[in-house]
Amino acid sequence: MYAIIEDGGRQFKVEEGQQIDIDYRDVSRGNQVVFQRVLAVRDDDGIRLGCPTIESATVTAEVVGVAQGPKIVVQKFRRRKNYRRKIGHRQLYTRVKINKIELP
Repeated sequence: MYAIIEDGGRQFKVEEGQQIDIDYRDVSRGNQVVFQRVLAVRDDDGIRLGCPTIESATVTAEVVGVAQGPKIVVQKFRRRKNYRRKIGHRQLYTRVKINKIELP
């Protein structure tokens, strides 16, 4: 069984027991996160599609911790002006483990 959920403008295909990285949220480890926007669910009976979401379907996840994404290097450069700037950035993510996919 899997579900397609939407969070932060992105869609994720999730299964029970899977860990995914979502946008950073200021929640402590062990708390529950509930995703209300379930777009599609595949189970033994077949696939159910929402228009745009499936009513009263939820995906419950537990917060595992905070993770950092890969380092991105940002360089600014103007030719012949002796102007060079180099900075780096690492995005913070919240890592969650999918516990339950609930259908109406």
